[in-house]
Amino acid sequence: MHCPACQADVLDDAKFCPQCGERLDPDGVEHPAAPVPTPLQRMRPAGSSGDEPAEELLWTGGYSGKAMVGTWIGAGFLSVFLLIVGAFFPVVLLGMAALLLLAWCGIGLLLAYRKLNVNYELTTQRFVHRSGILRRVTDRIEAIDMDDVAFEQGIIERLLNVGTIRVSSSDRSHPELLLRGISDVERVAKLIDDTRHKERLRRGLHIEAI
Repeated sequence: MHCPACQADVLDDAKFCPQCGERLDPDGVEHPAAPVPTPLQRMRPAGSSGDEPAEELLWTGGYSGKAMVGTWIGAGFLSVFLLIVGAFFPVVLLGMAALLLLAWCGIGLLLAYRKLNVNYELTTQRFVHRSGILRRVTDRIEAIDMDDVAFEQGIIERLLNVGTIRVSSSDRSHPELLLRGISDVERVAKLIDDTRHKERLRRGLHIEAI
């Protein structure tokens, strides 16, 4: 048989290994040595599983067109005013029409830019922020690095259930990240906040009040 410590050949009835002095079982049966825990396994809290839980996607989103409803309403009032002015002054009617066309095209392009420029993903372990249209930049904030999550809404935004989420973190690239135009903003903000709490608890970190 073989010594379980140094794998040297020993006699079946030997009680000690002649090579390393390891004590053998009285019955002469060799048993594999217990595996030595890795530093990461020793750092895990007692009772925790050795396998990391699979990362799951919790939410994905981006800029919502509802956030620009106030802009649309303002542009509508401006259009009515300019049309009334043009009715009293037919000479400037063509110029007014061209100005209105430019204004509405500009608003449409701004909406398209905001919707295509950003994309967000929240998983059980991190928050992913992608920005850019021609050149895409992807940044990640670990959930345990998030320090605070808050959201804010204007009057019209409250009616439409849309708003801005503010994420403060210890991440150097994004110490404060603003998520503008998020639909169902209260639920999403709570989901991000709950995720950071669960991840910190899972990793055995203490959450300190700021």
